Amino acid sequence: MTPYVAVRVDDSVRVPREYVKDGEIVLNISMDATNALQIGNEYIEFKARFAGVGRDILVPIRQVMAIYARENGQGMAFPLESAPDGEAHEENGTGSDSVSGETVPAAGAILSLAPDADAVQDEEGDPEPPRPPVSPVSGRPALKRVK
Repeated sequence: MTPYVAVRVDDSVRVPREYVKDGEIVLNISMDATNALQIGNEYIEFKARFAGVGRDILVPIRQVMAIYARENGQGMAFPLESAPDGEAHEENGTGSDSVSGETVPAAGAILSLAPDADAVQDEEGDPEPPRPPVSPVSGRPALKRVK
């Protein structure tokens, strides 16, 4: 399986801004797509190529929204800490669902896991993965918890 991380982008995240969509980016962290990958308690750090240009990537762990497999969309979603400037969630503990725009509980971790297929391409020129399976009841992306 190919591991992908969905990241909420703010000033603490070092990624190519031209690939950020709606304040989020999805990164391929497989061994084939990264160099010098280091996953620690505070940061995910690696080097990767975007459109043939090498870039240093630095993602604080607190900004990771989800990790999932490209092939089937299965993975884990994480609750995000509130941003200091109140950008991520309103004071009443709700946020906006990036898929439908409706207000949802902050702990719900409703995510847009992948950008549009033409937004970002990986090292081999393949488009990013299709969106994860959509729940037929709510129309929202669904992550299946695997133990």
